[in-house]
Amino acid sequence: MSRPELIKDVVNTIAEYVPGKSIEEIAKKYGIDPKDIIKLGSNENVLGPSPKAVEALVTSASKVNIYPSADASELVEAISVYTGLPTENICASGPGMDGFLDNMMRVIIEPGDEVVIPTPTFSYYEIAARANGATAIYVAPGEEMKFNVNAIREVITDRTKVVFLCSPNNPTGMLTSEEDVRSLLESTKGLVFVDEAYVEFADSNLSKLVLEYDNLIIGRTFSKAFGLAGLRIGYGLMPEWLKSQYMKIATPFNVSLPAVMAGVAALSDSDYLKKSISMTVEGRKFLTENIPFKVYDSQANFILVDVSPLVAQDVSESLMKKGIIVRDCRSFRNAGKSLIRVTVGTRDQNEKVVSAFEEAKVNSNLI
Repeated sequence: MSRPELIKDVVNTIAEYVPGKSIEEIAKKYGIDPKDIIKLGSNENVLGPSPKAVEALVTSASKVNIYPSADASELVEAISVYTGLPTENICASGPGMDGFLDNMMRVIIEPGDEVVIPTPTFSYYEIAARANGATAIYVAPGEEMKFNVNAIREVITDRTKVVFLCSPNNPTGMLTSEEDVRSLLESTKGLVFVDEAYVEFADSNLSKLVLEYDNLIIGRTFSKAFGLAGLRIGYGLMPEWLKSQYMKIATPFNVSLPAVMAGVAALSDSDYLKKSISMTVEGRKFLTENIPFKVYDSQANFILVDVSPLVAQDVSESLMKKGIIVRDCRSFRNAGKSLIRVTVGTRDQNEKVVSAFEEAKVNSNLI
């Protein structure tokens, strides 16, 4: 027997998060051998994890009967070396950056607060904020799907507790400039949360601003450039005053021992990171130049394709029937019906993606 009356009213109004399709789903739906499927719908690292991280995981297996350090201090120290920021400005988190975001919303959001969310973007900001009592204020994109910073400033009020920015943004891949971020930081008494999940693939980052502004939070992850999506490791960069409050409500031991050890090892493998970034930048350029539809400039490990006048549902399904999993972006607020996000793969995978888009265009009689 269910008891819906026990559920908070707001939960009934929150749309469920829509993940990318899995290999198992596509194999079953289209009768394709799983080993013949290319998964390019969830922005995972197609190179896999660093060998050093794998070795650390194996080593940690015999120690999982012991709790990790409560604050993942070994990982925080390694992140400090990597980012150049003091440990007092860093929190490690699990599961992933999503766990960090959830905990941060528990710290700062009260019923009646507002959060500003420029769209289209990662939908979990809305879920985490609204589940804790916030009202979400959405801002439509400007020209070329860019965040409209002037429009964001216009909706900031005394009730604004957080302004969310994803940079590079998911699903567009676009950076928000340092100038625009500074402008927003100086336009609100609330916090600006910048999601830098894809920042390793970008030309610049905003970490230095954490020491300059007392209302900036940066969230990052080991799921993308470091290839550790399955371990769910994230971290936050923030002012020292905020870390002390955050640690009061962070769940105990929220980063597992294997994750801590793998994260430290991944940060030590600079050769792997360089290889991952180089492959992505080269592949991103190849896809942008060769896919026969409009492709937005990206600073992430994916590209955004506009297949109009076709619709994303039809084109993405045509690719998935060939065993190529991509992301139909219709579930992103204000993304419209013609956008498809494609993770950058290996050269061979990227060539198959281009061929599949070319065939979709030919079959639609657009040439």
